Amino acid sequence: RTVRNSLRTGGEIIDIRKLGRIEKPAPIVALLDISGSMSEYTRLFLHFLHAITDARKRVSVFLFGTRLTNVTRALRQRDPDEALASCSSSVEDWAGGTRIATSLHTFNQLWARRVLGQGAIVLLISDGLEREADAKLAFEMDRLHRSCRRLIWLNPLLRYSGFEAKAQGIKMMLPHVDEFRPVHNLTSIKGLIEALSSPPPAHHRSLIRSVA
Repeated sequence: RTVRNSLRTGGEIIDIRKLGRIEKPAPIVALLDISGSMSEYTRLFLHFLHAITDARKRVSVFLFGTRLTNVTRALRQRDPDEALASCSSSVEDWAGGTRIATSLHTFNQLWARRVLGQGAIVLLISDGLEREADAKLAFEMDRLHRSCRRLIWLNPLLRYSGFEAKAQGIKMMLPHVDEFRPVHNLTSIKGLIEALSSPPPAHHRSLIRSVA
């Protein structure tokens, strides 16, 4: 349009036409806890992550129990059942123990620089029941928080109205997240989608404990 308009004036006066700013969705990086205590929700979360992987280009997904596994390529398969089966076959510690600090350390060391650029949003999906809760967990959470634009912790234990952060692992993780949200059913997932589609909250941390 700029070139066409300049031809009308012999190129003397050029009115530059701009497309305007093009907003791109921020990359999403999901870290999903697949330990035994999370087994009731694992399939629901994997279906959700498959759906957003299919809908958005820049989505990376990692599963962890006692170790970290990158399943991004597996979830890109169009058929959800085939994608979930591929994830299952690539993971060695399904429904086992939980080593959140060790898994976060692996992510921070090997993957953070590759996938957390361009204002990435991190979804940490876990009940926070770490069996080795110590200073290492707080350190790795802080490192992850500093590397992304927004760290959202999704915890199915928030479905309980009387939930209290008593577990040592949860206490160590909470200071390093921007949002703390329930995720246990389709209603809570819908709320998450709405949150991802809106600007970040004004406050640095938003501890959301309402359960639909």
